[in-house]
Amino acid sequence: MDRAISTSTVHRRRRRSWLIASGIVLVLVAGLLAFRGALKPSLKRSSILTATTETGDVEAALTASGLIIPAYEAVITSPIQSTIRRVAVAVGSKVQPGQTILELDRELTTSALAKLQDEQQQNRIKNNQLQLTLEKALNDLRSQEQVQQVKVRSLQSTLRDEQYLLKIGGGTSESVRQAELNLKVAQLELQRLGEQIRNQRAANAADVRELGFTMQIQDRSIAELAGKLAQANISSQQPGVLTWVNEDLGTTVQAGDALARVADLSRFRVRATISDNYADALHLGDPVVVRINDTDLRGTISTISPAVDKGVVSFYASLVKDNYPGLRSNLRADVFVVTRAHHNVVRIKNGPFYQGGKEQPVFVVRNGKLVRRTVQFGDSNFDFVEVKSGLQAGEEIVVSDMKDYLDTPELVLNN
Repeated sequence: MDRAISTSTVHRRRRRSWLIASGIVLVLVAGLLAFRGALKPSLKRSSILTATTETGDVEAALTASGLIIPAYEAVITSPIQSTIRRVAVAVGSKVQPGQTILELDRELTTSALAKLQDEQQQNRIKNNQLQLTLEKALNDLRSQEQVQQVKVRSLQSTLRDEQYLLKIGGGTSESVRQAELNLKVAQLELQRLGEQIRNQRAANAADVRELGFTMQIQDRSIAELAGKLAQANISSQQPGVLTWVNEDLGTTVQAGDALARVADLSRFRVRATISDNYADALHLGDPVVVRINDTDLRGTISTISPAVDKGVVSFYASLVKDNYPGLRSNLRADVFVVTRAHHNVVRIKNGPFYQGGKEQPVFVVRNGKLVRRTVQFGDSNFDFVEVKSGLQAGEEIVVSDMKDYLDTPELVLNN
């Protein structure tokens, strides 16, 4: 015979069923959460680089390649065609104004100078002979003029006599006309001689000036060659350091060939090159930053080359601290041409994360996670990127290259 189950037993069985069902649900939820956590992507903190946003200045700049060169460097050239006889100063030595650096053979130039001087002496003799010849020709014309003047006066007297005879009836009209004609011809001849004398004087003066100019040119040639001969012992006009000298003894050099370079190594400047795509962005006086061994030196653009060579434009920059101890001739440096400057803005260190666009996603470190966020960027330079919006000062972001995770909204950050 069946017995009825007590109410307490029924309640106990129901509680047991509920507990078992709740436990199964909890196990399932925990397993699901664990499974989702296992599927969620993660990164180790040691595999990424991070930086904290801060407030500061950002200078938009163009990057150029620079070379440190002396602020002053003189190229000493050969004044004459000659050969190198002796080098008196070694490269790297200090030189003073007037100190002989190199000696040239002067024999050829000395012979050329003597020849010019002989030719000038011949010109002086020619000048004396010319003046004597011209003076003789002029004197002959003057004598002819004086004779003609006497002849004219004689014919004038003859004409007066014929006119008087005609007046008293002792002469004829024909005799008077003949006397007048003779006088007219004599006067024309006298006039011709006067003009010939004036022309002769002008011609004499022109011939003398021409020979005088020739002698002046010869004098200048002699003085120039004598000056070059005096400079055959090559020396510097300014104090400095000898950075290069032609040491090939016996080598023939032409006038104008470089023989030595003397530089002032106490002061320096920068010669830089940049792509011709940025040629229009360069202006005289633009500020520049020259980076040498993690040291930044300020300066300004002083000269811009008007020509483009192999796709690059050259320019020179003067430095505020042109005697900085770390400066060395031919030392390479990074040059940044500042185009715009922003002060007291939110900035982040430049790194592989920055793709150069105005808007891009970045990953912000928050509560052990990397959260993707879209950020508006402004100008940038080699060191910093300006943050327009999307980040506040003091936030930590990933500056490593995260292009493989750009589609992931969140990553777990493991230690």
